[in-house]
Amino acid sequence: MAAALALFFKLIPLYVTVALGWLAGRYLEASGKHIAGIMLYIVTPSVVFSGVMAAPLSPEVIFLPFLIFTMSCVLGVLQLKLAKRVITDGSASLIPLCVGSGNTGYFGVPVALLLFGEEGLGLYIVCMLGTTLFENSVGFYLAARGRHDLKSALWRVVKLPSVYAFLAAVLLNLSGIRIPDLFQPLFDNLRGAYSILGMMIIGMSITSFGGLAGNIRFTGLAFFGKFVVWPAVAVLFWWLDANLLGIYQPAVHQAIFLISVTPIAANTVVIATMLETSPRQAAGTVLLTTLFALAFIPVMISLAF
Repeated sequence: MAAALALFFKLIPLYVTVALGWLAGRYLEASGKHIAGIMLYIVTPSVVFSGVMAAPLSPEVIFLPFLIFTMSCVLGVLQLKLAKRVITDGSASLIPLCVGSGNTGYFGVPVALLLFGEEGLGLYIVCMLGTTLFENSVGFYLAARGRHDLKSALWRVVKLPSVYAFLAAVLLNLSGIRIPDLFQPLFDNLRGAYSILGMMIIGMSITSFGGLAGNIRFTGLAFFGKFVVWPAVAVLFWWLDANLLGIYQPAVHQAIFLISVTPIAANTVVIATMLETSPRQAAGTVLLTTLFALAFIPVMISLAF
């Protein structure tokens, strides 16, 4: 408990940033939508690029996004089958997004930097890309419930600038090229902007959520999948690799575990709104998991690390 409280206090600046975002949304009429484009097309690719450039790359590390992507797909499909048996109001198709992805960027990156430092952050960002790929391909496809074909889902991945930032950084890193010292402050500032604006977006979003709306079964399944099943899978992989496979170092296991305990991604609400599939239910559940994660993450990290 002492370790959890110590980590909680270290995370206080992040919580304050969320509160500032709430104040901005509540009293200044600020909206995360206004800065979402900048975050998606400029800031996030920059953070991915600089993070991968700093990571110690190897074939095993480069494989990590595809490993996380596979885990997300399996979890998403299995949880969807369960949800269809329990939920009858049409929102079941959002469960794969809730379970398979997570707020690994806006929420996870600042925590990863605090826990792992520069080199560990690079490994975390490499892993993080796997959930981003799932969210924008298989997760989107399953949520669309046949209204969008697989081609349109894959087209979303093709348009992701972070994918190209990842590929460019891998090539440059393996070629022995590093970010010039002249540009290092720029990338440091962009990473700071990513953390601040990303956490503020969470606060701004809270002002637009009218609380939990609708089916309590949906919320229960989302919590179960995100905060029980995903961490259990991460711990199982950690044990298997540490005791039998011997492929990855503990830093990778810790990065995957952090990904598993992040709250539901805010982009779930965006996709639900676009597809007209229970957006209020999605918004309320994202809000609850975000608030829950403020206490859940310090406890889980203190127990696992």
